[in-house]
Amino acid sequence: MNPAQIDAYLRRLGVQHPASPTDDVLRELHLRHLRTVPFENLSIPLGEEIVLEENRLLDKVVGAGRGGFCYELNGLFGALLTALGFDVALLAARVYGDEGRTGIPYDHLALRVRTVDGGTWLADVGFGTHSHYPLAFEERGEQKDPGGTFRVVASGPDAAEASGAGAGEATDLDVVRNGRPEYRLEVRPRVLGDFVAGAWWHSTSPASHFTQSLVCSRLTDDGGRVTLSGRGLTVTGVDGTRDVRELTTDEEVLAAYRERFGIELGVVPTVREPA
Repeated sequence: MNPAQIDAYLRRLGVQHPASPTDDVLRELHLRHLRTVPFENLSIPLGEEIVLEENRLLDKVVGAGRGGFCYELNGLFGALLTALGFDVALLAARVYGDEGRTGIPYDHLALRVRTVDGGTWLADVGFGTHSHYPLAFEERGEQKDPGGTFRVVASGPDAAEASGAGAGEATDLDVVRNGRPEYRLEVRPRVLGDFVAGAWWHSTSPASHFTQSLVCSRLTDDGGRVTLSGRGLTVTGVDGTRDVRELTTDEEVLAAYRERFGIELGVVPTVREPA
């Protein structure tokens, strides 16, 4: 990522170029990303190719003012952090489903970030509703966040023993929100190309929730959330109150994308029927 691209990305987030890759800078960038770059899967119904390459992601997120899902958002955010001097590792995860089963390999991409302050953090701007700030990667107790109460814990008591690792070296971690596991995180660093198959599966498989529904969502400045799912617009207040409205015309839907998310579309995305 060259200096001009870094500056353009930071302008998209509405922040100045940081002087140093500190804990506080990471927290600010994380929050600003969640507020300005929506979590969305619109490329799938619009028939747009999802390419996990840095310049293509910059064209989409920074150039076109779009969002994306985990591979795109965390992949590009990780590249920005690296360019700003943070020590970043891309980590693979499997998302827990309703019945406690985990999804496919490379189901999700999250980031381990180290700062000059000595902090090690779990950053994730691509999971939809999640923590507003990075989570302390090595902390095993409860972590309070505006998005809930989180824990990052070893995935099982036998994890270290089964892998031949020493005490405290569990191979996987569970990220838990409000008592419910969200995803199982591997600690081995990956590269963005490792996630291509997962992105392809999620954008093409009838079994993927991304091919079955539409979502465009971001944090609001007051800590709430605005979500457009199909024609349903939901504004959730910081106190949990929800205002749900059904948009009746294409013009209303396109205006909501433009005014609520800064996304200019020529057509209304719709879920495509399975072939």
